[in-house]
Amino acid sequence: MNMFSLDLTTSIYVMILLPLLGAIVAGILGKVIGRTATHRLVIAFIALSFLLSCKLVYEMIFQNHPRLVTTAYTWAHAGLVQIDVSFLLDKLSAVMCCVVTFVSLMVYIYTIGYMADDPGYQRFFSYISLFTFSMLVLVLADNFLLLFFGWEGVGLVSYLLIGFWFKREPATFGSLKAFLANRVGDFGFLLGIALVLTDFGTLQYQEVFSQVPKLAHSIWIFPGGMTISAITLICLLLFVGAMGKSAQVPLHVWLPESMEGPTPISALIHAATMVTAGIYMVTRMSPLFEYSPAALSVILVIGATTCFFMGLLAVFQFDIKRVIAYSTLSQLGYMAVALGVSAYDAAIFHLVTHAFFKALLFLAAGSVIIALHHEQDMRKMGGLARYLPVTYLTFLIGSFALAAIPPFAGFYSKDVIIEATRLSTVPGASYAYCCVQAGAFVTALYTFRALFLTFHTRSRVDAALAGKVHESPWVVLLPLLALAVLSVVAGAILIDPLLFSHPRLLGDSVFIIPAHDMVAQLGFHYHGTLDMAREALTGLTFWMVIAGIITAWLFNARFPQWAEMLKKKLSWAYAVMINKYGFDAFNQVVLVEGTRETGNLLYTISDVKVIDGMCVNGSGEAVRSFARFARRMQTGYLYHYTLVMVLGLMAFLIWYVR
Repeated sequence: MNMFSLDLTTSIYVMILLPLLGAIVAGILGKVIGRTATHRLVIAFIALSFLLSCKLVYEMIFQNHPRLVTTAYTWAHAGLVQIDVSFLLDKLSAVMCCVVTFVSLMVYIYTIGYMADDPGYQRFFSYISLFTFSMLVLVLADNFLLLFFGWEGVGLVSYLLIGFWFKREPATFGSLKAFLANRVGDFGFLLGIALVLTDFGTLQYQEVFSQVPKLAHSIWIFPGGMTISAITLICLLLFVGAMGKSAQVPLHVWLPESMEGPTPISALIHAATMVTAGIYMVTRMSPLFEYSPAALSVILVIGATTCFFMGLLAVFQFDIKRVIAYSTLSQLGYMAVALGVSAYDAAIFHLVTHAFFKALLFLAAGSVIIALHHEQDMRKMGGLARYLPVTYLTFLIGSFALAAIPPFAGFYSKDVIIEATRLSTVPGASYAYCCVQAGAFVTALYTFRALFLTFHTRSRVDAALAGKVHESPWVVLLPLLALAVLSVVAGAILIDPLLFSHPRLLGDSVFIIPAHDMVAQLGFHYHGTLDMAREALTGLTFWMVIAGIITAWLFNARFPQWAEMLKKKLSWAYAVMINKYGFDAFNQVVLVEGTRETGNLLYTISDVKVIDGMCVNGSGEAVRSFARFARRMQTGYLYHYTLVMVLGLMAFLIWYVR
């Protein structure tokens, strides 16, 4: 049967279920059918899902098909509330599905080469298929509860994937850290969903969004007389969930630890799936967030803080994957800034371009790691450009895109976010603008520092490996080349339809109050991609990028002794950076050790002393003491018993007479 002849409803179900089928086949039958059959089947399923997502994009965008809601079945009834397993297909979800399935396909192909010698080969394919399935459910959900199902599914599978090499202690620690940090965010997210049900009486998106204008002035009153807008409270709680998934300060601590998983999953988590879930969720909930200026301001400030301060930490990392991980934190900060200034389309635009060049950088880094037999320390690299020419070229393209050099993809999406922030009047916009501009310098600095240390400078490769370094096999290079092409052209292709066409590509999937629409204001000054790239050459952002590249070259390639000198002169600042602003230390001392000590104290007081000591052992001792006393009363002498009877009778008569 021709898949393109399927109706849209069937296409949605098939697209979602194919990765689930791949997970089941690889997980249950993988050992039976063998490695080759496993990866062929799983890749065939995700390739079909990608083709179906392309069909959905064609129907929704090029054929302008109206939004579609399809219900598989009713899950539960609770009073007047009906909870359905229903899916929403509109322009936003169609674009997201296409990005998720394409990047997943590239990662799956790459996995054949990267995990070739791993004993858990089939298990890994099962996990990544389940990961893609969960992300598709999250993207296509039509109600908050199904969204939460996909949300938790992504979190659970990420735990399994980060800890895939579970015999390594750092991997198990990293997976547990990711799981716990996300549970903190998910607790806020779940409270937000509960408030949605309380205030709106439904969990269906459209039913909630249609009631927002009427409930915009509704407030919650807390003990002590404190009040807060109901919409603001809901938005802040939902954003706590986004902070966990999209690793915003202070719930960012799990993301660098996710590097303990295999490189393919690092690319999948960081590029187009888990970490983008929070950005997608806020965009989907734009009809809620637009009525809460306070929530937008909070998002803006947190995003700006994440953008600059987390990017700064990448400058001090030597693990090539951790540099790219902190880069992801910084770029997620840019996306959050876009959400905070109501530039939702720009946030999705950067999400898409970032998916391509960040997956490219991770997979290129993985190619280097393969060549060096799983060495990740850049201090043991150098001079690899001549040994790995294709990997070097693709890493260079990814670096240009990440640093936002025109006309590469990252330039168009990042430049729009920076300019929208400059125009915004949301409280905190001035602070955010300073952060995103400084972030442009820092991004170029850490990106080209990694490039110079890995591919240029003198070779520091171990002598035993020097003669064995060679380019990766075609299954590794093919995804790199495909992603490299998109990292060059995607920005120029997508900027017009996503941001400046009338109507915009995402259409009514995104709601923006006209007074908040910074992208529309930028549209008055937009005259095409070539003019935008040409005008950027005289702008502040471009020269911040150039300054970052020059600084990286001076301190890492030309005069590396300068870096050592600065490290000694600014030892206090270096200590702060190496300790990651103390977030990990705080979590370890206050949360981990504090919780453990509190638990020990409560155990000692309540369990040992109160329950065991007073209640259990105490009651037994009381009975034993009473028995010893009563036994002494039983003397066996008649005159003792007579005396007790007489004394008792006298006591009774005295009480009675009185």
